Amino acid sequence: MTQEALLQRVRSLLLDTGFQVSDPCSQRPRSFDLIARNLRILMVVKAISHIDGVSEDIARDLDLVSYYLGGAPLIVGERTRDADLPRGAVYVRYGIYAISVPTLSDFLVEGIPPLVYVSPGGLYVNLDEALLHALREEKQFSLGDLAHLLGVSRRTISKYENGMGTTMEIALRIEELFDAAITRPIDLLAHQSRFAGSGEPYHGKIPADLERMGMEIHLTRRAPFEALVRYGDETILTGYGTTQHVVKRAPIIGNLSRIANAHALCVLIGYRRQKTIGNTLVIGEERLHSLEDGSELIELIRDHPA
Repeated sequence: MTQEALLQRVRSLLLDTGFQVSDPCSQRPRSFDLIARNLRILMVVKAISHIDGVSEDIARDLDLVSYYLGGAPLIVGERTRDADLPRGAVYVRYGIYAISVPTLSDFLVEGIPPLVYVSPGGLYVNLDEALLHALREEKQFSLGDLAHLLGVSRRTISKYENGMGTTMEIALRIEELFDAAITRPIDLLAHQSRFAGSGEPYHGKIPADLERMGMEIHLTRRAPFEALVRYGDETILTGYGTTQHVVKRAPIIGNLSRIANAHALCVLIGYRRQKTIGNTLVIGEERLHSLEDGSELIELIRDHPA
């Protein structure tokens, strides 16, 4: 399947299951392809045939954009190395879940979350550690007793009861022993950010006035916008640069911001007018000089007609 066909398939699935979905990010660089939202969920999605093509820079943007928009990142693909992504299984790429389209369909259409994740050595599952501990005590098994029955170490049982996953073979043996379902589904929307708070110098990459105005700045590396800028509870997807490089990205920045319930702003070097392109306010650096703080910028974006 071509990259475009894969992306269209993912987008159609999201639309069919009640999501508002952004236009595809067609211009490079693009660390993600679309943002989707329904009443409960926001997802930042990267569709890529071979998930090994997701670099750390791409994963970082997926992580940060989803984190600061209050959502979850997701990679949807077809293959890794020389194998197809199995249905119902989850890979992890730099901390981001990666799944196939059928797995996404099972989750969105049927409400069936995946149970299995792929790690070096094979297929693994998460255990309900609290249930395991309760069942072991109910049977009056010591850690050593259960370890002996399963053919593992006492320390391994202790790790299981503290959240460590195990192989499918061991999980099945535990379930047979206790006659109880003990595996815990993988929550595709539960994401622990690896990159939030790991800022990098942004001088020269974003207007200095934004820092002066008390804005919180989070740079992206390969997204359609240069930064997510926050002021209180407000988020601004912010493009910055020359007219030639930034204006053509203004429509997609505005479209993404609409789906994400954020604001959209492009600041142009050497620009002296003020206008909107789609949902995006376009101003020059000099206009920022006249603003006292972030609240004035938010008001300017809100008041300028789209």
